[in-house]
Amino acid sequence: MKILLLSGGSGKRLWPLSNRVRSKQFLKMLRTDEGEPESMIQRVCRQLDSVGLLSSTHIVTCQSQTEIIKHQIGDKIPVICEPNQRGTFPSISLAITYLHSNLQVDPNETICVLPVDSFVDLPFYQLLYKVPDILDISQSDLALLGVVSQVPSDQYGYIVPLVNGEGIFYPVLQFLEKPSLNKAKILKNQNALWNCGVFTFPLKFMLFYLENKGLPTIYDEMLSIYDQLPNIGFDYEVVEKSNHSVVIPYNGIWKDLGNWDAFSEHLDKPIIGSGSIEDSPNTNIINELSLPIHVIGVSDSIVVAGPDGILISNKKKSSKIKQMIKTNQLMYEEKRWGNYRVLDRSVTEEGTQTVIKMVNVLAGQNLSYQKHNFRQEVWTVISGTGEFILNDKLFTIKAGDVLQIPLGAKHGVKALTPLKILETQLGDRIEEEDIIRFTFSWKEAIEGCK
Repeated sequence: MKILLLSGGSGKRLWPLSNRVRSKQFLKMLRTDEGEPESMIQRVCRQLDSVGLLSSTHIVTCQSQTEIIKHQIGDKIPVICEPNQRGTFPSISLAITYLHSNLQVDPNETICVLPVDSFVDLPFYQLLYKVPDILDISQSDLALLGVVSQVPSDQYGYIVPLVNGEGIFYPVLQFLEKPSLNKAKILKNQNALWNCGVFTFPLKFMLFYLENKGLPTIYDEMLSIYDQLPNIGFDYEVVEKSNHSVVIPYNGIWKDLGNWDAFSEHLDKPIIGSGSIEDSPNTNIINELSLPIHVIGVSDSIVVAGPDGILISNKKKSSKIKQMIKTNQLMYEEKRWGNYRVLDRSVTEEGTQTVIKMVNVLAGQNLSYQKHNFRQEVWTVISGTGEFILNDKLFTIKAGDVLQIPLGAKHGVKALTPLKILETQLGDRIEEEDIIRFTFSWKEAIEGCK
């Protein structure tokens, strides 16, 4: 069995801490059994490792999330990268062609597609071992996992099973996407299950599906037409059109931590960061800023402050923030080498743009050897020691050093001890895409020095 972990998201549901790169699955606000902070993606990978499935796992994501995945997970899980973020049908199709043509996976192999942001317990993943046999016995194209609903809800899709006696799986009668609350009450009485977004099928099923759609089954060919694929979910494009699918009920812990109301239930303390709460039951503060936040006499609320902004909301209404966020400018990003935070942006009357960042490089890590075509930079080393290359010349740097990087100059840095650098960017056009990388390898960068 091969596991495909889908990592995507627009980063609006848990704004202001999430953005299009730092989506909700990367927020380190959950806790391990030992009390250490971890993100959703770290939790899922830890659980898959516990049940022996991590070595069979690939992460499917977009280019903008590869850096933060490497920062949090490392290089132990292969990544299949889509050119740009689209629906789950294109991303799963791309991954299928990669497994087929690049890895030569057996067409009879069971593929299990999992969302990366579900909050579940270990039996959920242990249940996956039964899927290949269920697909074989039922002769079905698809096997889905459905969670036994605890209460009627209009926040989840439903799978209506054709219940026929006792069993570990049932034929699927109908799918309904986020019905009204009244309809959800009727569905619960019909033993309908919450759709938890898990899709399992033999590899050959999707290969045949792609061929019937006139789509390629070779990875390079699929990559070349990726932008032409319909931007649609796998549920709508494939699952709801299938006449031969079964559902496996799961009666255990499953939660979609898709808004601040649900997320706050799993915070181990009411205040994270600087602040205080008085006479405010069922209220949480999450503060990533250096300024304190004090809340008095405000109940059932969530107060979240981060580099991108501040949210103050009744918990039950916090999901409305998704419709309110029109732009999602990055102010904080985790990279494979550390992180940066934007401190200030400004434009002079002459049109010169300035961006000031605080850059943190982990000990032993390095930025790529790179250059910029539209901006110069000035780096002030706040703390730490490291190695710095400028136009193929190697220097040692320490706290207090000021490094001038002219427009178009090749440069890179490696932290010998944790490095904190105040980076000032100046130019007529400042954007993250203005970067030409020569190598990620510090060894290769040094070998080219004079």
